[in-house]
Amino acid sequence: MILLGLDPGLGTTGWGLIAADGNRLTHLANGQIKTDSAMPLATRLLAIDLALTDLILEHRPDGAAVEEVFVNVNPQSTLKLGQARGVILLGAARSGMEVGEYAARLVKKSVVGVGNASKDQVHAMVSRLLPGVKIAGPDAADALAVAITHAHHLASARRIPTK
Repeated sequence: MILLGLDPGLGTTGWGLIAADGNRLTHLANGQIKTDSAMPLATRLLAIDLALTDLILEHRPDGAAVEEVFVNVNPQSTLKLGQARGVILLGAARSGMEVGEYAARLVKKSVVGVGNASKDQVHAMVSRLLPGVKIAGPDAADALAVAITHAHHLASARRIPTK
């Protein structure tokens, strides 16, 4: 199963692709979608949508997961982040994939073991869990962590019998 993890951002959206085969995870690709802050908001949102569409068409993931938004001190920043996240959720859902959503604390706890882990700790654990990976930046590391969390949650859901 190919899973796409996404760490939303208006300036930089991180993405990471992994293959999950039972408990075995393999890195496929990762990167960042960047937008120019000098461009109008609508143009930046369109750029995210187009890049995400290209990514999905190229790699054909089976599922996706997106990190949930946390509230910033600046309400304008939170609103713009929410708009970028909305475009990302729409783009993933448009492709027909089921989309998981995970709080940042849950992602950190799933990958590092503690919910208040630093970005450096997340990066280090992603590198350990996906040996040989070359991570494109902190946003890509976060996206890979989201994909890993999604893989773990899907594997757990398959092991729990339904009535």
